[in-house]
Amino acid sequence: MKDRRWTILVVPHDSESPRQFHLGERGAHVLAGVLGVAGLTVLAAGVMVFSPWATPGARLVSRENLRLTREVAMLDSALGQLGDSVASLAAREAQFRQLAGIEVVEPVGGPSAEVTPEPARIAEASMNQRARPFAQFFGNRPARPNVDELLQSASQLSLAFAEVSDSMASKLERLRNTPSLMPTRGWLTGAFSSARLHPILHETRPHAGIDVSAAAGTAIVAPAGGIVVRVAREGGYGNILEIDHGNGIMTRYAHCARIVARRGQRVERGQLIATVGNTGLSVGPHLHYEIHVGGKPVDPLTYVIPE
Repeated sequence: MKDRRWTILVVPHDSESPRQFHLGERGAHVLAGVLGVAGLTVLAAGVMVFSPWATPGARLVSRENLRLTREVAMLDSALGQLGDSVASLAAREAQFRQLAGIEVVEPVGGPSAEVTPEPARIAEASMNQRARPFAQFFGNRPARPNVDELLQSASQLSLAFAEVSDSMASKLERLRNTPSLMPTRGWLTGAFSSARLHPILHETRPHAGIDVSAAAGTAIVAPAGGIVVRVAREGGYGNILEIDHGNGIMTRYAHCARIVARRGQRVERGQLIATVGNTGLSVGPHLHYEIHVGGKPVDPLTYVIPE
C-alpha cells in the first residue's frame, strides 16, 4: 500500500511567495502526538492551578474553610439570640426597678472599637483571613453584634438585678416585720385616744392602744416577725409582752393570762405568743394592744390590714 502524503501551505501576509511543507504518514502521526501531549500538559497544569480539589492539601483547606464558615454562621445566630435575650432582660429589669421603687437608669453603651482587647482583634482577623477565599460561595454575612458590648450589658444587668433583688428583699423583710395582723379575735371595745376616762381609776388618761375583748384563753399571735424583748408583770398592765420588729417598730400586749414566748426569742407572723387574760387593772378578759414607732404610740388600726 502506497504511503499517503500531506502538503502544508504557509501563505505569508507580505509579498513573499508561499512556502510548502510535505509530510508523510509517519510525520503526521508524530506531529499529532506532540500536539496531543502539549494539550494534555496545558490541561493538567490548569487543573493543578485552578482546582481547589486537585491535591489533598487543597481539599483540606476547602473543608476547613467550609467548616469555619458554618461555625461562624452558627455563632452569628447565637449572638443574635443573645442580643435579643439581653434586650428582653433589660426591659424586665426596668419593670422590676419600678416595682422596687428604684430609679430607672439608662444602660451604658458598650466599649468602642479602640478598646477592643488585642486577642479578640487578632482572632477575628485570623478567622476573616482564613474564610476569605471561599466567601464568594456563601455570600456576605450580616454584621454580627459586638461581643464586648453584649458582655458588658450582661454584666450591668447582673449588677442591676442584684441591686433590685437586694431592694425588694429589704422591702419584703420590712413588710414581713410590719405588724399588719390583728393579734387576736374579738370585739373592739376601746379605741386609740389621746385622752379618755379610765374605767377603773375614773380619771382622764391617754389610751395608747386599742382594747379587744375576747374570751379568756383566746390565742394572741404575733402580728409580724420580730424579737421578744420584754416579758414581765407591770402594775396596771398585768402580764405584759413586748416585741421589737425592727425599723423602729415595737408592739406591746397587756393583761395576758399566759405568755408562751420567751425573752430573746425570734417569732414569726401568726405565731402563738400568749393568751387573752384579765390581769392588772382590767374590768374583763381583753387584750390591750399598742404599736410604738420611733418610741411614740400610734393607732394600731392604721397598720392592721382588714381580712
